Amino acid sequence: MAGLALAVATGSAAGCSPLPGASAPGRTPAYLGAETVALKDGLVEVALRMRAPDGVGGLDEYGRCAVARHALDNGYGFARHLRTTLGREGGGVWTADAVYMMTRTFPRGVSRVDARQEIRDCATRGIPTV
Repeated sequence: MAGLALAVATGSAAGCSPLPGASAPGRTPAYLGAETVALKDGLVEVALRMRAPDGVGGLDEYGRCAVARHALDNGYGFARHLRTTLGREGGGVWTADAVYMMTRTFPRGVSRVDARQEIRDCATRGIPTV
């Protein structure tokens, strides 16, 4: 990922952070694809691209939607966010590379994803769930 590299500690803290040059008022976010890759020991990497995100929170939401689908498709009910690295491509495209830990029970930690609830929330917000 070229350009900006920024680590985001938790999804909840990330929701408040603006991105320099991100979404201008009235622009609709464009979801340009998210790919989930199982690593090892229940870890999953989510790599995504997005144009005009509504700050760091928009990228975080898209990642949560992708990991929720991966969790349900692979027999897990939950995920815990471990880290996210952001990047910027040309043409106003932002990238995120996030790592989550998959669990079958509600995990400890600050940024947790209940996969079934997240899928419902993503549908309501119009965010794709890969």
